[in-house]
Amino acid sequence: MAFTAADVKKLREMTSVGMMECKKALTEADGDFDKAIELLREKGLAKAAKKADRVAAEGVVCAKVCDECGIAAIVEVNAETDFVAKNADFQAFVNDVATVIIKENPADVDALKACKMGELTVETALQEKVLTIGENIQIRRFARFDANTVNVAYNHMGGVIGTLVALEVSDNLKDNATVKELGKDIGMQAAAMNPAFMDKSEVDESTLAKEKEILLAQALEENKTAAKPKPEQIIHKMVEGRIGKYYEENCLLQQAFVKENKVSVEQHIAAVAKELGGEIKLVKCVRFERGEGIEKKQDDFAAEVASMAK
Repeated sequence: MAFTAADVKKLREMTSVGMMECKKALTEADGDFDKAIELLREKGLAKAAKKADRVAAEGVVCAKVCDECGIAAIVEVNAETDFVAKNADFQAFVNDVATVIIKENPADVDALKACKMGELTVETALQEKVLTIGENIQIRRFARFDANTVNVAYNHMGGVIGTLVALEVSDNLKDNATVKELGKDIGMQAAAMNPAFMDKSEVDESTLAKEKEILLAQALEENKTAAKPKPEQIIHKMVEGRIGKYYEENCLLQQAFVKENKVSVEQHIAAVAKELGGEIKLVKCVRFERGEGIEKKQDDFAAEVASMAK
């Protein structure tokens, strides 16, 4: 698989590794971004794995909780340009779609499009927006939380990122303002830190095995240049210790709490529950970032102008 100078630059931006090392990694990986990142990590050069396909696209993420019923929804609706994403009419449409999700509980995006939005279906309302705005608009994904948990929504940077948090609480804390503030803090944490998992128990065996393989290769590479090389059994123990660090970086409950980094999110939840004299458990957390995983078209402006001049 061939790669370009733009690919090398992109890998450098993703990993903060030098251009030559990025070029070598892409050459060795035959242009495969994920493999190149893995190779850089094994050499101890890249600090964190980033998915190569996570490129920007436009649109709005809207997370909301119904004040009357307590049901929550989060939805991502994509448009072609940032100009449209900032349009008040477009943002109102996305908010209305979230309201439909709360009220109708559709099974998937196709079922959502068939739901009523006033006198129209969501699909018809969407097509009208396409005609009015002049851009392709797509409802990409959504999630919905029932009212049997305390649900908290958080929207970041005008719809760039949205989170929904569901807390299972004892009866005495169901209407507690501190619990809702806790939910907002957890949502902000998820928005900022982008954890891959909610809890370390969710990390599957294949992911864990792959991470151990990378950490072992990294430790062996470090050991080659160490003044006093360590025995192999010590290296394996070091890898087990570093897995704990992996959990702290990638699992929400094990992450350091952003407002008080001496404790984990899990410990902070327990402390709040104890202070309030009740029980609190984080049971669900959803984070949507607009355009996550969508390949954005890179236009050749010069070619476009040339074609228009013909």
